Amino acid sequence: MTRMGTPFDARTTAAEILAGVDLTGRRIIVTGGASGIGLETVRALRGAGAEVTVATRNPTGDQRALDLSDLGSVRAFVAGWIGPVHAIVANAGIMALPTRQVAANGWELQLATNFLGHFALITGLRENLRQAGDARVVMVSSGAQLLSPFDFDDSHFERRPYDPWVAYAQSKTADALLAVGAARRWAADGITANAFEPGYVHTNLQRHLDDDTMRAAGAMDDEGNLVTPDYYKTPEQGASTSVLLAASPLLDGVTGRYFSSDNQEAEEVPGATAGVAAWSVDPAAADRLWEYALTAAAAH
Repeated sequence: MTRMGTPFDARTTAAEILAGVDLTGRRIIVTGGASGIGLETVRALRGAGAEVTVATRNPTGDQRALDLSDLGSVRAFVAGWIGPVHAIVANAGIMALPTRQVAANGWELQLATNFLGHFALITGLRENLRQAGDARVVMVSSGAQLLSPFDFDDSHFERRPYDPWVAYAQSKTADALLAVGAARRWAADGITANAFEPGYVHTNLQRHLDDDTMRAAGAMDDEGNLVTPDYYKTPEQGASTSVLLAASPLLDGVTGRYFSSDNQEAEEVPGATAGVAAWSVDPAAADRLWEYALTAAAAH
């Protein structure tokens, strides 16, 4: 399969991706769309005419409540949705919790929030996606997926020592695999699914990181002030690949792929420190994870 290229790059903004694109009549859900790259994703989609529903834990105004770590909340959201949905942008997430925490269903909290909640949402709305005729599923993964495959033997760190970054990494590997699984199952329904990494952006996602970690990344000075290294992107740039996958005509019919933060399809290179890990796009792992998640969701 030939790697897909686009005319955009890492500095392209979300609004530039959708320049000249008319999304009137398209209904899109963005989880975690109240801040960060989620907010910029919403702004760009609405600016192009889409009807965007912001799903967030603490809704205000016309936003809708959705706690991804609570499957009851997810099911209530699904039950309340009427009619087609043309795209779901699975943007909400938490990162590198310093201590192991679990959701009410017993899942490690990063995996429950970043992956299982989105899995339940997307599979719960499959019929609504099918009704759209040309729907898209967009999974916000991370370059952290390079750090760890999904651990089917101890995914919740019940036996192995908890590591904040490994926990985050496997949740983002799971997000990428969800896109692969959906692409394999739902093509006949006209549903495409892709994943991407947004790159480094100052957002609330970093709220659990300590100052030493931020300084090591070059994102904080000695006085505790945030600084922006050259390799960081603005939130408007960070949202670009999100709207590319959710709404650009260039992605019509494209499915089961992983895109890097430069708005190009990522290269799969064994042992690489960039691109996409083989375990994040492995069809066998995607199928296994799909069944694993179905069983977990059914049990709660």
